[in-house]
Amino acid sequence: MISQLPGACIRAFLVVVMVLTPSLMLPDPNSQITDTFVLIAIFAAVFVIVEYGSTYPGLVEFRGAPPFNRVRFLTLFVTLVLISVACAGKYESTLLSRLVMAIGVLLGQSMDFPLSPIRLILWLLPEGTSLSQAHSVRAAAGLAYLTSLVGLTVFAILIRIRGWPSPTGSFNVWINLPTFDPTAGADVVKRLNRDGAVNILLGLLLPYLAPPLAVFIARSYDLSMLHSDLMLVWVMALWAFLPTSLFLRGIAMRRLALMISHKRRRLGQEDGVPDPAFLPA
Repeated sequence: MISQLPGACIRAFLVVVMVLTPSLMLPDPNSQITDTFVLIAIFAAVFVIVEYGSTYPGLVEFRGAPPFNRVRFLTLFVTLVLISVACAGKYESTLLSRLVMAIGVLLGQSMDFPLSPIRLILWLLPEGTSLSQAHSVRAAAGLAYLTSLVGLTVFAILIRIRGWPSPTGSFNVWINLPTFDPTAGADVVKRLNRDGAVNILLGLLLPYLAPPLAVFIARSYDLSMLHSDLMLVWVMALWAFLPTSLFLRGIAMRRLALMISHKRRRLGQEDGVPDPAFLPA
């Protein structure tokens, strides 16, 4: 446990930097929102230290199978930074902020077609929304989608190059999937494939399900992302990141199922007994 503490502290520091970066880049007159994100950063740091500093599994999945969590972290971090840079141009226009905003506008317009998630978000904006506010929301959505797609592509390339999750075929399910019981229920390969497909399906549906739910919660607590750039950054970043995270989890679980299936086939060939999964019906 002592040997893992330095790495856990470094991870906790990076999480704190990620959470506080939008607050440092964007001035917000509402100090309560800023204080809320400071508290979130503290709780997130404690959570990371407990998870990564312990030798026993907790709640973080694929803790010992990089780069799964690293890709998720970088995807969210880059999304937050890009949207913050675009929004910061309202207060101090720079070449970088104008460039990022222009890219976001182009991406948002290209994805703003009927039945698209971005069209749904724009349709759910409250009455009285100005053109500049809708412009900012569309640009933020475009940037968030771009970063998510890049993160998915990078992870897909890495698992091919590195033979993820393990080129040797060894994988500690207890550490990397603490909430998954391989001894319960049906065959582990079928369960992993099923859970992976469910996660991918939820990743497809969440961009459409999350906006109405967010609008309901915002109206219940009298909140609006249009009145705070900091809220806009986090809402749009999480709107794109959560489906991406489900996609990554689904891909990872199906990849793990494929690795187990290949290992079973190889062991069956070495013993001279074919794998039952490949026997004719």
